[in-house]
Amino acid sequence: MMHRTVGGSGLRVSVVGLGTGSWGRETDGDEAAAQLMGFFEAGGTLVDTSPEYAGGAAQRVLAELLDDVIPRSELVLSGSAGIAEDLDGAHRIDCSRRTLLRQLDESLDELGTDHLDVWSIAAWDPATPVDEIGATLDAAVSSGRVRYAGARGLSGWQLATLAGAVRITAGQVEYSLLERRAEYEYAPAAAHHRVGMFATAPLAGGVLTGKYHAGVPADSRGADEHRAAEVRGYLDERTSRVVDAVLTAADGLGTSPLGVALAWARDRPGVAATIVGARDSAQLTGVLAAADLELPRAIGAALDDVSA
Repeated sequence: MMHRTVGGSGLRVSVVGLGTGSWGRETDGDEAAAQLMGFFEAGGTLVDTSPEYAGGAAQRVLAELLDDVIPRSELVLSGSAGIAEDLDGAHRIDCSRRTLLRQLDESLDELGTDHLDVWSIAAWDPATPVDEIGATLDAAVSSGRVRYAGARGLSGWQLATLAGAVRITAGQVEYSLLERRAEYEYAPAAAHHRVGMFATAPLAGGVLTGKYHAGVPADSRGADEHRAAEVRGYLDERTSRVVDAVLTAADGLGTSPLGVALAWARDRPGVAATIVGARDSAQLTGVLAAADLELPRAIGAALDDVSA
């Protein structure tokens, strides 16, 4: 698998990152171990986690695998903080210094590691001064508990504002053939501030694989009450046109629609890595098999046009 440097830093990551959002909920420990081993053997290094994934279960599952399955030192761990839980169980954005550093320490303790390679704020917090957020990220890096600072779920102006207060290495943003809004504002801001993009949902929740072309399969994410919203927003006429183009391209290249969609997102300007989650090893095998697919320029241009 190819590796790239992230933004203007010296950090190198695999161009496909392993998402752990389903671990501890749809994916049990044995299956997660098989995924991590297969990912690492294919040359993967970037592993994305968060205390928010599966209510914290994802981090606990990953913690059981570090060193026992794959040496911690061989992986690039990307985590986040900034979503707090109130006494009544409601979640709210809180990127105050107190909450961010508390959650960082909790994640390190949970994962059994002394540092995260990339640590991001999970969302924009209008209630916390950006200088405080920037100083907190800088303090985490200076202490050695974090190697590089990042941000998730920000708009372009928010990323530019934060990057003016602290060095941001990685920006995690949804980006696919069906979700190209990042190109309008986010990608130019990232390029200006030398922030590498981690493209999430590059397969649009599996929609770009063609599995929803004839309806919602009973065993799919779209039929899962917890994750249906990730899919159903895509199911419209424009999506049908884009998926048709992906299927045609895959047929012509003798490859999978998954590979075509993943390669398109992976090679967009500014993208350092795509992050893909899989419920089982079979799904991940398909992702890894397509990780190094090169799209001919003409096909890439045709996909640009139909998805614009």
